[in-house]
Amino acid sequence: QVQLVESGGGLVQAGGSLRLSCRASGRTFPRYGMGWFRQAPGKEREFVVAISGSGVSTLYADSVKGRFTISRDNAKSTVYLQMNNLKPEDTAVYYCAWGDTIGTSRDPADFGSWGQGTQVTVSS
Repeated sequence: QVQLVESGGGLVQAGGSLRLSCRASGRTFPRYGMGWFRQAPGKEREFVVAISGSGVSTLYADSVKGRFTISRDNAKSTVYLQMNNLKPEDTAVYYCAWGDTIGTSRDPADFGSWGQGTQVTVSS
C-alpha cells in the first residue's frame, strides 16, 4: 500500500501560480508512475498530467499543456505540479495518484492509490 499526502493548494488570482506537492510513503518500490487528476464541482474527475517512475516520460492534458509542469524527486518520494498562468477553469480539487505500472497513463483505473485532495481556487 502507498499513502499519498498532497499540499500546496490555495486561492490565487487568474494569471498566478501555485505549486502542488505530493509525498508518497509506504510501499514505494518499485517506482511506479504518478499522476494528478482534478475534479470540479458537478463534474467528473479528469486527468491532468502523469509522470513515469523514472521521471523521464510525461503526459499532459491538452488543457494544461504549456502551463503546468510535473516533476518528481524519487529520493524524497515526492511529485510536484508547478501550475502557471492559472485560469478560473482550473478551479478544482486536485488529487495525486500512484500508478500500477512504471509508465504513464491517463486512465484513473491504472492508479491504485489516491491522496485526499487539495483545493485549488482561481479567481477571475
